[in-house]
Amino acid sequence: MRFSTRTRYGVRALIDLGLYYKGRPVLVKEIAKRQGISERYLEHIMLALKKAGFLRSIKGGKGGYALLRLPEEIKIKDVVMALEGPLSPVECVERKELCERSNLCAARELWCRMRDEMLKILDRTTLKELIERQKAKGMNKGEGVYYEI
Repeated sequence: MRFSTRTRYGVRALIDLGLYYKGRPVLVKEIAKRQGISERYLEHIMLALKKAGFLRSIKGGKGGYALLRLPEEIKIKDVVMALEGPLSPVECVERKELCERSNLCAARELWCRMRDEMLKILDRTTLKELIERQKAKGMNKGEGVYYEI
């Protein structure tokens, strides 16, 4: 299963917000620059994250985005599902009625187990954990995609 760029960029943007929020909202253009993401595309992602209840936006000259909840309260599973939708390697996992063989299909059982394990990992992982891991990997220029501005 492959996640879309929307989901990958959304998770990176949330990590960035967790790293760079210093009492004032973070501008989309700052996140976009640090992450190497189109500002226009990132704005759409940020609006989706806001609608899903992860962000708040502040308008005006000192405006931007901030996390609406503490990083330890944000499970990556919820973020991924908000941006990606249901997480199923094949359609019949979510909609059993699509296949008359669903009740007899050993392959479907495998796909269901794969989905369940992936959801467990994403549910155990919080934004706080990813922020801490990113800090440990380094935030300076030349050490990944993050750098001080």
